[in-house]
Amino acid sequence: MAGKLIFIAHLLLLPFLSHTAAANRGGIAVYWGQNGNEGTLAATCATGRFSYVNIAFLYIFGSGQSPRLNLAGHCDPSIAGACNFVSDGIRACQRRGIRVFLTIGGGVGSYSLSSREDARNLSVYLWQTFLGGGRRNSTSRPLGDAVLDGIDLDIELGSSLYYDNLVRYLKSYSIYGRRVFITGAPQCPFPDRLLGAALNTRLFDFVWIQFYNNPPCQYSSGNITNLVNSWRLWTSSVNARRIFLGLPAAPQAAGSGFTPPDVLTGQILPLIKRSPKYGGVMLWSKYWDDQSGYSSSILASV
Repeated sequence: MAGKLIFIAHLLLLPFLSHTAAANRGGIAVYWGQNGNEGTLAATCATGRFSYVNIAFLYIFGSGQSPRLNLAGHCDPSIAGACNFVSDGIRACQRRGIRVFLTIGGGVGSYSLSSREDARNLSVYLWQTFLGGGRRNSTSRPLGDAVLDGIDLDIELGSSLYYDNLVRYLKSYSIYGRRVFITGAPQCPFPDRLLGAALNTRLFDFVWIQFYNNPPCQYSSGNITNLVNSWRLWTSSVNARRIFLGLPAAPQAAGSGFTPPDVLTGQILPLIKRSPKYGGVMLWSKYWDDQSGYSSSILASV
């Protein structure tokens, strides 16, 4: 009888163990939109390598400026209807279970928030233009009628002020029935000088930390210690659903911090995957990944 009870208990635990294993499985996030030679959004998701795609960048916003989107060689968002085909890609990705976000900010642009009211106004613009608000067939939606899953903050310029308010306003739209995801891409020095206050809201779903262009906390010349120590500090200090290791997909993709795939899979991932907050790896960018094949070489280990 005791043996039967143990066997039955084991069977009852199987779904839980299976669910736990699935919950800890990592995925790859990638940035798309800054090189016309990287293929379409639909083709990006059709590779089967990515779980999340960030469309980059809304690079002008706030402080009285009219928001402007840049998609490099893909299309010109300033021309009505020119980028509507991106909606087909967004829906194609979402049908595959891939989350698609719009990234605001970036390393080049003009953006800042001047007040809480400015943050609220930007949230309204994002809600009506890219998320679930507004009229779907409106010509003011530069990516067409598809509804993105959320907003990604890659704040690298200007001030840190009022992004915490922006995050709260954006999250509040989830009450309308469709969850608004909030993600962010801070630099690896902790705390991030521009996103620190926003991250303290504890409202971020995914955080993909940039472990590149930051020598004190990135991989360098065979040394993984600084990166792993920084990862442990972030994962023990930031309250987010999942945290990702952000890396350049090729040596040319960043000024420094390229991590060879064998070092990542053989040395780094076995250590950082111990964290219950581990979400996977973020790559900059789809274009550079096409050149290097980086995602293909790490996918089985992520």
